[in-house]
Amino acid sequence: MNDRVSERVETIEVAEREAGMRLDRWFRLHFPEVTHGYLQKLLRSGQVRVDARRVEAKERLEAGAQVRVPKAARTPREESPAAKAQALRASEADRKLIESIILYEDDDVLVLDKPFGIAVQGGTGTRRHIDGMLAGMIDRFGDRPRLVHRLDRDTTGVLLVAKHRDAAAKLGRIFQTRSAAKTYWALVKGVPKPPQGKIEAALVKAAGPEGDRVRKARPGEQKEAMHATTHYSVIDRAAHKAAWVSLKPVTGRQHQLRAHMELIGHPIVGDNKYEGGLDLPAENIEPKLHLHARRLIIPHPAGQGKKIDVTAPLPPHMRTTWDLLGFDARRFDKDDG
Repeated sequence: MNDRVSERVETIEVAEREAGMRLDRWFRLHFPEVTHGYLQKLLRSGQVRVDARRVEAKERLEAGAQVRVPKAARTPREESPAAKAQALRASEADRKLIESIILYEDDDVLVLDKPFGIAVQGGTGTRRHIDGMLAGMIDRFGDRPRLVHRLDRDTTGVLLVAKHRDAAAKLGRIFQTRSAAKTYWALVKGVPKPPQGKIEAALVKAAGPEGDRVRKARPGEQKEAMHATTHYSVIDRAAHKAAWVSLKPVTGRQHQLRAHMELIGHPIVGDNKYEGGLDLPAENIEPKLHLHARRLIIPHPAGQGKKIDVTAPLPPHMRTTWDLLGFDARRFDKDDG
């Protein structure tokens, strides 16, 4: 490589602990300021390569692989004049929404209570999303807040955001080492037996009539499969029709909780992609996804033994269902299980 080219690119070796990680996840860890859209642009133009090959974002990395990255990826894109101008475009309604859903804030992190029906990040046909709202509030936060994990559009609850690049990198490493304890609450059809258990089923992405979904990996699909483990526990039940369950994912795969509950025959109520949208267990239950990121406990990026421990209240549609079925969420207000 000549000197002029080497000034514009760098090569990073994939660490042993990063083996099997998707390229897009690897980028979120090493370059949290690079958006998914910008990464796709770099891949399409061949500016990002793995072992000199053109690859896709879903490429799984092997230990020792050489990832070629343009040094421009290290430049925070929001510092450009165009990006700063974009910051002025956040609507008053979006600003009020973000302010209204802040559960916790300090100099390094922001924890939001994500509402139902709002996407966390942009995609095809998605113009209004949490990431975009935050990007338009640099004047409020002093830097561009960065997502460090994701929730599905219709999943509610605790969403952790880094307020600057250094915190994002540290939190990314914490999530990678599975040091974050996440608890979700859900309403599922029927009552799982036994009432406590562990679901271990590798997942692969597949196209479906309702869009992309994941399913259990079949023989011969090991290369594409993503190992996934979920612990579940029944908290309460409504006869044999439905159960309130606590879900604790060990891994963080797309749609993991939704797919795992369907696999054991107890899909989450209101989940149209995973057989939970029909034959609701009681009249007057809203046909919305009943999945809520209830609590997150994670080491603080500032270190020194500090922890973030935040709980989100049930969203309105789940509160209504809990009242309808006689479930009492208030008993966990001081000590979540």
